[in-house]
Amino acid sequence: MSNLVISNKVSEVAKRDIIDLNARINAFNSGETPEESFRKFRLTRGVYGQRQPGVQMIRIKLPYGRITADQLVRIADTSDKFATGNLHATTRQDIQLHFVKLSDSPQLWADLEDAGITLKEACGNTIRNVTASAVAGIDPEEPFDVTPITHSIFTYFLRNPINQDMGRKFKIAVSSSEKDSALAFIHDVGLIAKLGKNAQGETVKGFKVLIGGGLGAQPFSAQTAFEFLEEQDVIPFIEALLRVFDRHGERTRRHKARMKFLLNDLGLEGMMEKIAEERTAVKNKVYPIPTDLFGTNEAEAINHAPRPSVTEEAVLESARQSGIEDIETFTKWLQTNTFEQKQKGWYAVQLRVLLGDIHSDTARALAEVVRQYAADDIRVTVNQGYLLRFVKGEDLVAIYKELDALGLARPGFDSTMDITTCPGTDTCNLAISSSYGITRVLEDVMKDEFPEMLYNQDIKIKISGCMNGCGQHNASNIGFHGSSIKNGKLVLPALQVLLGGGFSGDGIGLIGDKVIKVPTKRGPEALRTLFNDYETNAFDGEYFNQYYNRQTKNYFFQLLKPIADLSTLQEDDYRDWDHDELFKTEIGVGECASVMVDLVATTITEGQEKLNLAKENYESGVWADAIYHAYNVLITGAKGLLMTKDVNTNTQYGIINDFETHFGKEFSYETPEQFTLADKAETPFRSLVFSINKFEPTEEFATYYINTADQFLNFVRTTRGAQLMENGEVVLQELSFGKDS
Repeated sequence: MSNLVISNKVSEVAKRDIIDLNARINAFNSGETPEESFRKFRLTRGVYGQRQPGVQMIRIKLPYGRITADQLVRIADTSDKFATGNLHATTRQDIQLHFVKLSDSPQLWADLEDAGITLKEACGNTIRNVTASAVAGIDPEEPFDVTPITHSIFTYFLRNPINQDMGRKFKIAVSSSEKDSALAFIHDVGLIAKLGKNAQGETVKGFKVLIGGGLGAQPFSAQTAFEFLEEQDVIPFIEALLRVFDRHGERTRRHKARMKFLLNDLGLEGMMEKIAEERTAVKNKVYPIPTDLFGTNEAEAINHAPRPSVTEEAVLESARQSGIEDIETFTKWLQTNTFEQKQKGWYAVQLRVLLGDIHSDTARALAEVVRQYAADDIRVTVNQGYLLRFVKGEDLVAIYKELDALGLARPGFDSTMDITTCPGTDTCNLAISSSYGITRVLEDVMKDEFPEMLYNQDIKIKISGCMNGCGQHNASNIGFHGSSIKNGKLVLPALQVLLGGGFSGDGIGLIGDKVIKVPTKRGPEALRTLFNDYETNAFDGEYFNQYYNRQTKNYFFQLLKPIADLSTLQEDDYRDWDHDELFKTEIGVGECASVMVDLVATTITEGQEKLNLAKENYESGVWADAIYHAYNVLITGAKGLLMTKDVNTNTQYGIINDFETHFGKEFSYETPEQFTLADKAETPFRSLVFSINKFEPTEEFATYYINTADQFLNFVRTTRGAQLMENGEVVLQELSFGKDS
């Protein structure tokens, strides 16, 4: 977009990000920036390539899913202006817009930032959206509100140098109670609120801390790092963990680059030892969490003071008097989509949204409903719905009428009938089969044949279009992911069936077992078979996962095996749901991949950009961030020179060792006595790089470290220039090497 308009309400740092994105798009379009380098750049700005060529998916980063009515309207208006008018809620409490032109993305971002909404680090190899229990702050079972710490984690790590260029993405979730409604057990870091004792014996806020969880082709349940960690110690711990992951994590083999694999390699004890080694260098040794994030004033506190509770009978009588004809459906909605908050007399209203999609007109109308009946604090939920807070009991009938007129009063929120799903082949490059199509069909099957599933909160069904798990199929009692089956020369769409994931009867998070693969068109038959078998053979009061574990995986394999029989295939089995054409696998390049920039000049330019950031932070007195940016200068510059030797770079630790082998004797510098490491066996470059976690982040150390990083980058430029001169390959573009202008 040529005439970029950015309002004065946008912060200077966000404005610079938007202008930078616009400039990079122009450089990419003119051929100045290589495709891989540009892809890596745009992903960390929330711009994600779709399955369809020439258009992008824009991921809007909404920490813990919180948006105001005005922000919802702004997202809806933005979708109308730049996308399709659809708002897609995700399992990470984001909202995504699809079919956006690349050239429109800077203005789209500027329009959202004007409303306090960011795209920064919504995709790419950084910390993704920090999720939390949507009921945080109103949960009757919570020991305290986890909204403040979740928001603090978001703000602390946004644009933080330690997580700008990791080997893979990093996900954090915060649960308000031991029910773990944020699914902490499948995250790189999962926090579960609890109260405990500090060193003085006082009762304080804290968390059970889980690390190393993840889904995908090789799912892992997280391991317990702390049974209790005081709240003020949580962010410093995450910072230290990220520093370890950044330095030691895999960077070449994408399928091994998540934190769960590093934890598996090091072991929990080894990981905790390395985290402890970072303690000296972290920016804050403790980080107290503020409680008043949004300037809550006294009037609002009075407005949310306790009120008289209402009975179901009273609400139903009010519904009859108000003229609601379908009392049966209203009753179902009241029982499954509302609950009384921990604030006596106030009620939460949950919106079940098919496929997570609502139209922009519906979103704007929903904002008006919120303004009239609820607090200005909407939460997108992990099951792709919405939650409204602080609704008066006497307004439940009125808000139902408004929501029903919008198609947002479908009963059964978060029940078995409320399936979680990713977009699948509708937009995603990696998807193998349609997620939306099978989701619609299975929900219809339950509505028509198993209506009691509307009230079932035990069995959760989740669907992904591929094994990567955006629909969180591994973490559900009954999960499906898109796949394919070869039958002779033909290929048909299939569903991999997973069972036993999600939560056990005693609240332990479990990863589901892959049981069998069935043709996609037989998905409804597979679901019927599972439900009927469970209803017939389960003990009274036995949870589904308890039943699965008692019967064992092989029992269910044999149960579903006839459905997987390919000898009885019909022509329609070779067509996916929502498709008339014969199925064929068309998998694109995954946008979440860790992209290695393969041009030396581009890499050195990145080093200069990081040096500029180091100097900016230094001038602002943010010593820890300045030092870490300088550390990244050293890693990036070393990687650039190793490329000239065709050395495959992997972990940052490996880059350092490989640089010593090939260039270690060529780079020298002076080290002040106070920053000389005790280990005399360390070679100069290793000693410089690894001093990052040996000293406090003071002004003196920052001065030394940045100046030396500047010297090193000049050494890299000089060495590369000599190589080009020797080879007779002097190119104007490479001679400049992205020097600071």
